[in-house]
Amino acid sequence: MIDKLMDKIDDRENPTVVGLDPTYDIIPETIKQSMIEKYGKTPKAAGQMIYSFNKSIIDGIYDLVPAVKLQVAMYEKYGIEGFRAYLKTTQYAKKKGMIVIGDIKRGDISSTAEAYAAHIGGIKIEDTYLDLWNEDAVTLNPYMGFDGIKPFIDPCNEYDKGLFILVKTSNPSGAEIQDLITDGKPVYEHVAGLVSQWGELAMGTRGYSKIGAVVGATYKEQGAALRKLMPHTFFLVPGYGAQGASGSDLKGYFDKDGRGCIVNSSRGIIAAYKKEARYGDHNFVDAAREAVIKMKLDLGENI
Repeated sequence: MIDKLMDKIDDRENPTVVGLDPTYDIIPETIKQSMIEKYGKTPKAAGQMIYSFNKSIIDGIYDLVPAVKLQVAMYEKYGIEGFRAYLKTTQYAKKKGMIVIGDIKRGDISSTAEAYAAHIGGIKIEDTYLDLWNEDAVTLNPYMGFDGIKPFIDPCNEYDKGLFILVKTSNPSGAEIQDLITDGKPVYEHVAGLVSQWGELAMGTRGYSKIGAVVGATYKEQGAALRKLMPHTFFLVPGYGAQGASGSDLKGYFDKDGRGCIVNSSRGIIAAYKKEARYGDHNFVDAAREAVIKMKLDLGENI
């Protein structure tokens, strides 16, 4: 997976992942009203809105962007219809040749972790194998240690999938735990060491592990330090755009060859049409495409 992701980034010359996290207020009114007229004020209408919106965004950006990331909570809040929209979206993104990251942030142990690992390991019913989620990688919370990570490592190797494990997140209150000092260094550095260690169990062929790290863009000094501590760990970087970070904050996150990261933007791209009066509901795809191009240029000037 990590080799495929790096190949896609090289092909697009763009280390950007678009977060398909469509809250109800982001979806254009034209799509909302169309689905409500057809399905009523129901979860089915909401699911259809989400998928219609996502499909249009993907159609508008897939030639520019290597990957999409879906925050599962935005979908599961609508129950089965939300999950249906999630699965249809991942399937469509894969059809368009994109890498799909499931932002599921799971973190449990034993048989529960094994069940969650079906997100990338698929399921077997008798002699039939099914990859239901269509995800190339997922995000994980490491709070329970290796017991919560181990069930995902076999699928990484067997099915060429990937993980991004929370190390230093972009939200301010993450410091309440992540920056606590223990044995002379912050907790996030201890986690970084563990992620690097676990990464040795699932290496790719281009110098990076299939086990990556989530490192927020809003702490540039810590991000640069983590790059030095984790030379073989690929970073998934949230916090760009709507949360305040720009390309200039990320110089230290990339390796000497300008690789090693994929940077996420969600609202900054999918809600771009709301920020400029020249765009309306009918032009949300054009706005998203322009936002992708601006982000690509910004990152390109700084790596």
